[in-house]
Parts: sequence; structure tokens; C-alpha cells
Amino acid sequence: MKRGYTIYMNYDELSIKLHSQHKGKLSISLRDNTELDKDKLSAYYTPGVAAVSQAIADDPDKLADYTWTNNLVAVISDGSAVLGLGDIGPKASMPVMEGKSLLFKRFAGIDSVPIVLDVHSVNEIVATVKAIAPSFGAINLEDIAAPKCFEIEDRLKQELDIPVFHDDQHGTAIVTLAGLINALKVVGKDKGEVRAVVLGAGAAGTAIIKLLSLYGIGSIVAVDSQGIISDDRSDLNESKQSILRYIDSSKSGSLADALDNADIFIGVSRPGILTADMVRTMSPQPIVFALANPTPEIMPDEAARGGIAVLATGRSDFPNQVNNALVFPGIFRGALDNGVKQITDQHKIAAAEALASLIENPSASEIIPSPFDERVVQTVASQIN
Repeated sequence: MKRGYTIYMNYDELSIKLHSQHKGKLSISLRDNTELDKDKLSAYYTPGVAAVSQAIADDPDKLADYTWTNNLVAVISDGSAVLGLGDIGPKASMPVMEGKSLLFKRFAGIDSVPIVLDVHSVNEIVATVKAIAPSFGAINLEDIAAPKCFEIEDRLKQELDIPVFHDDQHGTAIVTLAGLINALKVVGKDKGEVRAVVLGAGAAGTAIIKLLSLYGIGSIVAVDSQGIISDDRSDLNESKQSILRYIDSSKSGSLADALDNADIFIGVSRPGILTADMVRTMSPQPIVFALANPTPEIMPDEAARGGIAVLATGRSDFPNQVNNALVFPGIFRGALDNGVKQITDQHKIAAAEALASLIENPSASEIIPSPFDERVVQTVASQIN
């Protein structure tokens, strides 16, 4: 027991056991599970299926009417940025992609196929996804490293006529904003008057910065491994340069400098980098979202010593888990059901506000609903139209 927080079991051992026992997590089932007789065989396959193929050839929009693409998502990764493990390759990323498919099915009834690519350049990934896109109703990009993930998503959104959503970016940003909306209610602060520090300027950090800025958070300071991202830095890549217009880029210095009198810390970086002493320098009633996985930037007992008002992490064994599973099933459910071709910033903000609204009386230990809350998927999906 650590100041009210308990780690209940060794999830590494349980995970190995379950994956070994079931040989993975997925299988395919039939939509028509009644007896396959001679007439059905002739209708579902030759000769009858030719009529369906001809109907789609005559009107490609009928693809979703006659095939499983109406409820099918491709979950695609090249294994270059998997969880906190980094570039571990496509084969090692498959368990995570299967897990994503499990959540699609469990929470939103969506069929999905995990696909890992042994190509890694922007052009190769874009060409491969475009080549297989006719088989699917939507594309979920996953665990692709920054900065290439930004160009890959942008190009695919422009060149495909189905929804493309990089969950590491936008799912994380939406659920972070939802939690922050309620955290600000707990501490009684106004979104336009607070100062936030975002540590980490990769896929998730960049998306969080942009969405918080669009939502109207008063001031945002971004920090990477070299310190505060500012106008006078000469080492910024294109993606970091692109966020300068969303942040207070006039400041310079270290993470400690950025945190002085800040109201909010959001970390999507690495374990243990935030200390209780740093938290003490923040403004009264500090909000800390330590989202590095599986080990956060600060553990709850250390954060408590710093005097935090609200703490969120990415872990399920601590309160206030910022979990993408709260977002992506509903995003895709809404997009597939409503024929939405592009997930916009307005969709993302609306989804975050709707998700936050499910907690009627936010408290320090409850700022965000559980993924098992049966209202979540439909609440998010209702905003994607």
C-alpha cells in the first residue's frame, strides 16, 4: 500500500499467460451463422456472388451495402513507436494491434483487422495503405513514430475517401481534454486563465498542444528533451516548428523553469522525470496528467508529496486513467454509421466535451468515466456526424 494506491497484480505475467493460452486475441465469425445449405452456398459464392460484384462495379457506393466494409477498420502500424517500448518492429507490434481490435469489438461492435507493415518510409507506408484501403471502411493508424506519422496521416486524409485517424495523436488528445475539462472544475479555474506545460512533442504531445489551444486554454508551454520549445531554438524539426503558433514560444529554459507557477502539467514523455519538488513550484491546486506508459512521469505517492490537487495517469490501477479506449471506438462507430469521411477538430472538441459531461460531479478521484461505462461509445459516436 502506498498512500492509498495499490498495484494489485503482475500484469506482465498475466498477459504472457493469457496470450499463450488463447494463441492471440482474435478470430473471424460469420454474420449469417445459420446453416450453409446448397442455395446459400450458390448465393454467397458462385454463381450468385457475381451479381453482387457486378452491382458494385456499376455503383461503387454499394460496397458498404453488400460487404463487411460497413463495419470494418484496418488497424495499421509499422512498429516504430510501440507503447513505451519504442521501435521494436512490426512483428512485436502485433499484440498491441490485436489488442486494439479487441477493444473495437468489445466496446463498439466494430470488426477490425490488425495489419503490421515491414516498410517504414512515409512514401512506402502511404502507398501500402492506399493499396489496401478499398478493403476497409476506415483506417486507424497506430504506433507510428513522429515526425513521419504527421505526414502519413495528412496525406492519407487527402488521398482517401474513408476516415483516417491516428489514435496516438488524436485519441490521446481528446481524452486528455475531456479529463482536463473536469479537472479544471475540481480546482475552480477558468480555461482561459490557466497556464499549461506539455512535456513531450511527439505524436501525442503535438496533438494535445493543438487541441488544448483550439479549446481555449490560456497559455501553453511545450518542453522536449532539450528544454522549452521557443522561437530562439535552432534545432527544431518541421513538426516542432509547426506548433510554435499554438504555444508561448517566448520563454526558454528547462522543464523546471516551465513549471514555475504553472497550473497544469501534461506529460507524454518518460518515467520519473517530474519530482515532488517541481510540483511544489507550480501554482496552488496544481493539476498533473502524468501519461507516460507503463510508468508515469511521477508516481502517485511522489505526486501527493508535491501537493497535487488532481492526478491522472495512463494506468488502470490508479484513479483517473486517461485511456484512448474511451475515444476511438466511439469515433469510428460514429464515422461508420454516419458516413463521415473526415474527423475534424470540431468533432474532437465535441467528443471531449461530451465525454466529460458523463461525470456529473467531478472530484479529484473521478474526472473521467470508465471505458466500461456503457454510455461512453454512444456518447462519443453521437458527436461524429
